[in-house]
Amino acid sequence: MNTEAEQPKEGKYIYGIIRHDGALDFGPIGIGKRADLVYGIHFRDITAVVSNSPVIQYEARRVNMTTHEKVLEEIMKQFTVLPVRFSTISEYADDSGILKILETEYDKFSNLLDKMDGKKELGLKILAHEAAVYESIIEKYDEIRSLRDKLLNLPADKTHYQRMKIGEMVAEALKTEIRTYKEIILDVLNPLTDDLKVNDNYGELMILNAAFLIKNTAEPEFDKAVNDLDEKYGHFMTFKYVGTLPPYNFVNLVINTKGV
Repeated sequence: MNTEAEQPKEGKYIYGIIRHDGALDFGPIGIGKRADLVYGIHFRDITAVVSNSPVIQYEARRVNMTTHEKVLEEIMKQFTVLPVRFSTISEYADDSGILKILETEYDKFSNLLDKMDGKKELGLKILAHEAAVYESIIEKYDEIRSLRDKLLNLPADKTHYQRMKIGEMVAEALKTEIRTYKEIILDVLNPLTDDLKVNDNYGELMILNAAFLIKNTAEPEFDKAVNDLDEKYGHFMTFKYVGTLPPYNFVNLVINTKGV
């Protein structure tokens, strides 16, 4: 049995692209179980941060995704980084494949690095409290409150359709309230950002699921704005504020490793 033929060949796993023109060593923190060295390969003033890796498709499991993200976080302590899509691997065992990519894509990488320089991504998810939002709807919408009050002392089996009607009215009112609060919050935060991406909500109580690209110098003001909103609406909604993140929502770097 030829076990050597069964082993995947060696390549270079690519984590991100930075502006740097010298040697780099981030230590043995590479993806997989081998703890490969994460280091830089540079062409002119652009560097790809890589580690040795078998040429395989890494499963999008938590352990792999977390390692990929932790390497990017380590890079971000020193550099602006263009995150590369998870499980992007050059099939060259030496540096030549990476150097070809950097040479071919130099202008694109350089322009993106200029655009992202001195900026970071911050994430914000806001979820309404169910009981609080329901009470606010009852208080705010006279028609819903009036109909509810009429049914309070009537038997449920004789008011089925009326209760269904209230449920439909509350559902529509909830959509309106969520949309209104979302607009209020974005009106406060958007002027402090360079770019904004509003992602899809999950669940009817989610008010906002957004990523903000901000200048590093604007972070204290942005933090204060989020804190002020939390103080104002915290009784009504939960703020989950995350940063600093690689700019995943603003850089979708797909590298063709096959054509080089």
